[in-house]
Amino acid sequence: MNYLVIIEKAGENYSAYLPDVPGCVATGRTKEETLKNIKQAFNMHVQGLKEDGIPLPKPKTEVKYISV
Repeated sequence: MNYLVIIEKAGENYSAYLPDVPGCVATGRTKEETLKNIKQAFNMHVQGLKEDGIPLPKPKTEVKYISV
């Protein structure tokens, strides 16, 4: 499965979240560090869901770009 990751500039660093996985967030100094951190956060989040017997949400979010 593939999940959409949103990475945003947040002052002096970056933040990331997965719209389809509530509560899964991460930060970093660079985009690359933030992406690495959100992957780790996602893996920990999945482990926690498994331990609690909660199914992983299926990815539903899509992204489309428009020309303006």
